[in-house]
Amino acid sequence: MRSDTDQSPALSGLDQLDQEALRFAAGEVTKLQEGLAALGRPNFVTAMAAAAAAVVSCIQSGGKVLFCGNGGSAADAQHLAAELVGRQNYDRPPAAGIALSVDTSVLTALGNDYGYDVVFARQVHAIGRRGDMLVGISTSGRSKNIVQALEAAAEVGIRTIAFTGRDPRDMSGADHVLAMPADETAKIQELQLVAGHIVFALVERALFPPPD
Repeated sequence: MRSDTDQSPALSGLDQLDQEALRFAAGEVTKLQEGLAALGRPNFVTAMAAAAAAVVSCIQSGGKVLFCGNGGSAADAQHLAAELVGRQNYDRPPAAGIALSVDTSVLTALGNDYGYDVVFARQVHAIGRRGDMLVGISTSGRSKNIVQALEAAAEVGIRTIAFTGRDPRDMSGADHVLAMPADETAKIQELQLVAGHIVFALVERALFPPPD
């Protein structure tokens, strides 16, 4: 029989955690809570609702939503495109969303032949049409390929949404700027995903009213 004093290796490891590790973990949660509280302020709520309304107008007019980002932001771009094509909160018809970061042949060809800075902009010119929307995601607000994609969108007649950190920097010219109230990359990414879920949940509800 196992005695009450026996401990699993995992539990023993937890017992050995120093106070600094515990303070760090609690501090990370606190910073996220503070960011979420700021995200709930009227200015941010209004900005998210306005961005959602622009996406709804785009899709209702027959347009599509293009998404782009690098690294973790590329994963978020794919995630949000999937929320449109699939579903977010309930079953309903699909909506048009395309992540520009998923075609490795296109990305590597463009990167090799023209340079990585244009891998999204050239796709915008190739498949974007007036009336579409582009969502650019960057924690720094300085990602050259995202900035160039936003510029390409403006040339084509595509309205834009920028998800950035506290200072949107080179992405400040987007039609809708959602600048997360955080400065650390991880916290910006965490808040961007929350804001993205809110925006596209609003889109889903407007396009396809939830079932009773």
